[in-house]
Amino acid sequence: MENIKEIYLAGGCFWGVEKFFEMAPGVIKTSVGYANGQTLDTNYDILRMTDHVETVHITYDANIVSLNQLLNYYFSIIDPTSINRQGLDEGRQYRTGIYYVDKEELDTIRIKVEDEQKRYSREIQVEVRPLKHFILAEEYHQNYLDKNPNGYCHLDLENAVKIFSKK
Repeated sequence: MENIKEIYLAGGCFWGVEKFFEMAPGVIKTSVGYANGQTLDTNYDILRMTDHVETVHITYDANIVSLNQLLNYYFSIIDPTSINRQGLDEGRQYRTGIYYVDKEELDTIRIKVEDEQKRYSREIQVEVRPLKHFILAEEYHQNYLDKNPNGYCHLDLENAVKIFSKK
């Protein structure tokens, strides 16, 4: 029997983060959108004004992959000490964040962030907040790298296979 859960992760440009998590064992579905801004509506052109963050909604089977393992994957692809920047992308819409919908997962998230902090001399800048709202991004952003195989990506997606095989 499936144990379906969801988490929202922001790690810079959502195109690469979505593609990365599409390959993760236990991930059922991904979609990209804009989370936790100052308004209940936004679009790609006005993100700087609405302060939303590019975010990937991940639906997963917790019987196959745990939240902790998903967070291990997440921390393997971001610079958690960077403020409002990942790769070449800069601006608040590219900040890092873990947005949860189930309060019971907060302890797992906090413990993971505390453990990660031990690996860095600079403070981790990943937002950890409840999801206030999520606005699905425009259709052309969904599965962007599948539609545009040579499109921009700040991640080394070829390394993803190695990361997932270390499970």
